[in-house]
Amino acid sequence: MSSSPSPAQSASRSPWRSLRYRSMRWWSAANFVSNAGTWMQLTVQNLLVLQITGSAAATGLSMSVQAAPALLISVFGGAAVDRWPRKLTAAVSQALLGTIAFTTAVLVALDRIDMISLMVLAALTGVVATVDNPACALLGNDLVPPEDVPSAIGVGALVHQAGRLVGAALAGMAVGFLGTSAAYFANGLSFLFVASVIPFLRPAPGAVRQDVPGPGAGDERPAGLTVREGLAFFARRPRLVALAGVTGISAVFGRNYGLTLAVLVTGPLAGGAGSFGTVSTVLAVGGILGAVLGARLRRPSVRLVGALAAVGALLQVVAGLSPSLAVLIVLVLPMAVVESVSDTAGTSVLQTAPPAHLRGRVLGVWGSIGTVWGLGGPPALGLLMELAGARGALVTGGLIIAGSIGAGYVVRRRRALTPVLLRKEQDEVPGRPALSTAA
Repeated sequence: MSSSPSPAQSASRSPWRSLRYRSMRWWSAANFVSNAGTWMQLTVQNLLVLQITGSAAATGLSMSVQAAPALLISVFGGAAVDRWPRKLTAAVSQALLGTIAFTTAVLVALDRIDMISLMVLAALTGVVATVDNPACALLGNDLVPPEDVPSAIGVGALVHQAGRLVGAALAGMAVGFLGTSAAYFANGLSFLFVASVIPFLRPAPGAVRQDVPGPGAGDERPAGLTVREGLAFFARRPRLVALAGVTGISAVFGRNYGLTLAVLVTGPLAGGAGSFGTVSTVLAVGGILGAVLGARLRRPSVRLVGALAAVGALLQVVAGLSPSLAVLIVLVLPMAVVESVSDTAGTSVLQTAPPAHLRGRVLGVWGSIGTVWGLGGPPALGLLMELAGARGALVTGGLIIAGSIGAGYVVRRRRALTPVLLRKEQDEVPGRPALSTAA
């Protein structure tokens, strides 16, 4: 479905270079439709829970129920993605998600939905998503050469943001004109659209293709494809452990700007809802700009992710000391840009560093770890804000992030220099044999 790019195209740093492949263009269009449908459903689902229960706590509970499977069984979902053909796995998972959405739509239309059935359907959605998320993420990367994966991830981030805006807007129109069930029907159709596109996708020349082992196929890699193998691979790779550490500490002590900046704007800076709306808009714009810049990367590294996270943390410290709303708005834009570029670089490392046959399990491990951050970060940050206030939380959190990354770099640097110093000391001692550096 695409021709081989010229040498000039292969060396391109254009953020849109992944879209020169026809299959990637179709995949991006399908993801836009799917994201719009998903955000339609999420917007309406919160309203539906409030309508059924009248409880904001129940709304939060429904979101936690949907997220909980990622914490518990993401590693198994990732193993399934490695074991089964990628396209078939993604198509089936999309069809299952569509079925769940249609089932919910029928129950809502017949006025037979209650909190228990809604929770069960949310949990089923979360279970299927543990397979669907890594399958779809890796399927998009399978369509382009490795050097274009950052572009594919950056384009995906833009598609996600655009789908979120369109979906939230369409949700209001759908409920107003067609009723609540229409949003669920629309989301079901969006899943079926993605499932119908998947069979026609073709990898570009040079793309890393998934190789699912079969009996008697002469596969050289381990045939077990076990969860334990994925966990062991992740734990034994310092790059991935470092990436998890950087991302985790950033997620807990920073990034939750919807919480910290809301309190800062409406508290010490004496702004209102409109002022926070302006800050949120600037954050969104910065996120889009960062996704475009991140898509220009060709071979991102964990070191780059750490450096960007440290810069973002220092900007967070300065933002916490902002004397006025205008100064804060000026700082928020580069904060969002740096965060978005760091996310794109980190995702690229995560999805390309492991061998192709282990990437599903690595993403499964990452899904479980990320859910811990997502569930534990806001309460931890809220407690810090209770103790230190909004300014104190931003400053303290930023210093913790930057200090931890700096300490990690120093430790890594010392470990790298130790063999060199030992060899130098060995060479300076007469009659002592040279220190071997063989692995």
